[in-house]
Amino acid sequence: MNSMANQSLFGLAENRTDIWATPQDFFNKLNAVFNFDLDVCALAENTKCERFFSPEQNGLKQDWTGTCWMNPPYGREIIEWVAKAAYTAEQGHTVVALVPVRTDARWFQDYCLGREIHFIRGRLKFGNSTSNAPFGCCVVVFRPSLNDVKWEGT
Repeated sequence: MNSMANQSLFGLAENRTDIWATPQDFFNKLNAVFNFDLDVCALAENTKCERFFSPEQNGLKQDWTGTCWMNPPYGREIIEWVAKAAYTAEQGHTVVALVPVRTDARWFQDYCLGREIHFIRGRLKFGNSTSNAPFGCCVVVFRPSLNDVKWEGT
């Protein structure tokens, strides 16, 4: 793999990419709990599930079903991914997301707060990187809940 591909797959400490490959051991621990069916935003080189959506398939335009894994691009478009995760939970499915801790961001406040959030102690090493990411992360679980029920008068 050439160095540009490595940079886009595994991220740079200088934060010149918004794509950060999920550490395999980290994913394996989550998968033991959730048994994922679908990786909704994967690169073919580092997909975590047999079923996955590549950038060419554009996971945002696909139906997400079952129990989904999501490590979205961390740039401005992250709001679209977490919004889709919230919508998917409203439809009765589960999405487990690895996202940067950005409690001040609109997307975090609008879509993550009120969900099950697990803050990760320390900083992850993404992909094959030998150094930690320059930001903290958390796991947000978007699943059906009473918060998603649209109550109407009885």
